Amino acid sequence: MISKVKNAMSSLVGGMLPHHHHHQHQHHQHSGTGQHCAADGLPPRFPYGRPDFLDLTPELLQYSTEHASRPVLTLKRDSRLPWRTGYAEVINAGKSMLNEDQASCEKLYVKKPTGKHRNSTLLEDNGDGTGIPLHFWGVFDGHAGSGAAIMASKLLHRLIRDRLGEVAHLLENPSNPPPICLAKNGSPYQAETKKGATQEAEDPDAISDPTVRFHMEKVVSLESLIMGVIENAFTQMDDLIEKEKASYTISGGCCALAAIHLMGKLYVANAGDSRAIIIRNDEVIPMSYEFTPESERQRLQYLGFLRPELLGNEFTHIEFPRRIQHSELGKKMLFRDHSMTGWSYKTIVEDDLKFPLIYGEGKKARVMATIGVTRGLGDHDLKVYNSNIHIKPFLSCCPEVKVYDLAENKHGPDDVLVMGTDGLWDVTTDREVADAVCAFLSCCDPSDPMRYTLAAQDLLMRSRGILKERGWRLPNEKLGSGDDITVFVIPLAGSEAET
Repeated sequence: MISKVKNAMSSLVGGMLPHHHHHQHQHHQHSGTGQHCAADGLPPRFPYGRPDFLDLTPELLQYSTEHASRPVLTLKRDSRLPWRTGYAEVINAGKSMLNEDQASCEKLYVKKPTGKHRNSTLLEDNGDGTGIPLHFWGVFDGHAGSGAAIMASKLLHRLIRDRLGEVAHLLENPSNPPPICLAKNGSPYQAETKKGATQEAEDPDAISDPTVRFHMEKVVSLESLIMGVIENAFTQMDDLIEKEKASYTISGGCCALAAIHLMGKLYVANAGDSRAIIIRNDEVIPMSYEFTPESERQRLQYLGFLRPELLGNEFTHIEFPRRIQHSELGKKMLFRDHSMTGWSYKTIVEDDLKFPLIYGEGKKARVMATIGVTRGLGDHDLKVYNSNIHIKPFLSCCPEVKVYDLAENKHGPDDVLVMGTDGLWDVTTDREVADAVCAFLSCCDPSDPMRYTLAAQDLLMRSRGILKERGWRLPNEKLGSGDDITVFVIPLAGSEAET
């Protein structure tokens, strides 16, 4: 049977498939590819699987979990995602039973909710091919289980679409979008543009008394409104995970990185340590930055300073270069708190002996000695080991949103947006990724529909490395990535080529 499966995988697999390497799986509370109930007796919100666009059979799904060979999964040759998007993924080297990364790629349509769809739920598609087209790409890096990542990959794009539908009347004239102001109840409406005139709501729902006149206090750009919609959709997704945990098993949390194409602009939203870059004419344009205990030190420390009860009388928000010993009471030690970028000295007191809120450096830095990312979805039940201290208050679900106007630049077939989970970036720099993509695409036939998937596969294999006696190794003999890896390569000229 396994030989048949491997033959079936031949169009999906890249790199070496060693047959004799034995690896002991690391057991996990939420492992398994079936739909069985978890230990708490609740069914999973969604069963484990890989992205729908891979079209894996149950046998191929099982084969994709082999930690020893780590087969690279790519799109089938007859599959075509929007814009000829390229995709590749690989499971980790044994840190969890299943691949905790997830991905989604969808084309949707934004429209004003009318009739029976006005109160429809996000579980409904309601897509009939009409409305304002929206393209969505998302990668979701799960931790402590794949439940949150799977749920976000199924629903986040629909939440964004539905929330955009609420402002669809403002999106329908993209060539001359009106300024937007807020009515007294917070509802957006199109403002009169006559200079110096008082503003009166054209939307009958904007204010309850049509005789009330008021001066416009804030003009909001359409771009800013879309950014806010995306930010709120992430929050809604996080709230939905928490709400549905009462009825379903939704394990762990996930970092979330999404790219949304709407009305000629790319909106890249990041909550976590996945990353996206644009490669244009061999230039690297970062479209996201990692949110880690180090990068968000001051935000975390400030929260600990404002609400010391969240620290459980076990942690201190103040950072020291190392753990303080009891014998150092009364001595001076370097420190920094939420108000500081640099370092200064303070006299050590009893409270300073507590464990630091942020401990470690680089990829080893942890919040409360537990988690290495500071933004994402889920993790509502996450606690400090062997305590009742919740970590969720320190973890933000709000993404940073960056905007790229596709119309401002002419894009060739080798200009791409690369999205990847941290398994890619842990061992490969932005510049190395750009060089690899440019070199690979320059050797590909521009008419090959698989060129971007092959580029994604090449990137992934460069980060995974090749299995040798001493583990997965890169060509320079450094350790390859042992993490789950997920990569999208999205051609920026795709919007122009799509008919």
